[in-house]
Amino acid sequence: MAFQNEIILFLSVFAFFGGLVAFFRLFGKNGIFAWTVICTLAANIEVLILVHAYGMDTTLGNVIFASSFLATDIMSEIYGKKEANTCVKIGLAANITFILISQSWFLYVPAEADTMASPIRTVFANTPRVMLSSLFAYAVCELYDVWAYHHIWSWSEKKFGNKKTFLWLRNNGSTMVSQLINVVVFNLLAFVGVFPRDVIIQILIFGYAIFLVTSILDTPFLYWARHIAEKHPELINSSQS
Repeated sequence: MAFQNEIILFLSVFAFFGGLVAFFRLFGKNGIFAWTVICTLAANIEVLILVHAYGMDTTLGNVIFASSFLATDIMSEIYGKKEANTCVKIGLAANITFILISQSWFLYVPAEADTMASPIRTVFANTPRVMLSSLFAYAVCELYDVWAYHHIWSWSEKKFGNKKTFLWLRNNGSTMVSQLINVVVFNLLAFVGVFPRDVIIQILIFGYAIFLVTSILDTPFLYWARHIAEKHPELINSSQS
């Protein structure tokens, strides 16, 4: 099918962002925590897959990982900075736990009839490097994202005297920079020596291009989440009880 990868990547943006908002509507703050775990783990597995789309080679995982920035922005907007930082810490804890669990599998001696140990080992052989790189990049970029979001929010509120306005500015202003940090730090730590230099350059360019697009596209979903919170105050009140 022509443009299959391009179509799937484009549709996945709306699927992942919509899925996050659905988790928030159904489960409140806990839904955002759960989505953070899902997207960070899935992104670290997807990133091992290299695909060709929009004329360039790129790793998967960029789109679903972009939803983690939306998760912290929703958490910041509705529940505050402390809960947003908790969201980041949960993502880190989930990644560390998965690294330990996945590597423990290889301590076992497979049975003679086993057919899955070898392919699983192939898939997860580079997981420690990828996930440790991801841990470092995730911690740096997400903590920056939360800090920048509230810094821009504080500035706009003081300058214009309105707490609700300029949601789009704090969303995109924080996310675009934090995503650049993530793309550069993660890909250099994870893939230098794994892919040729020209492929890494393509991954950096295309990866950040995807993040720029997703940063713009996630803004309506953040407005949608805030609207849901205003319409359903029980989502906030239940988390405070």
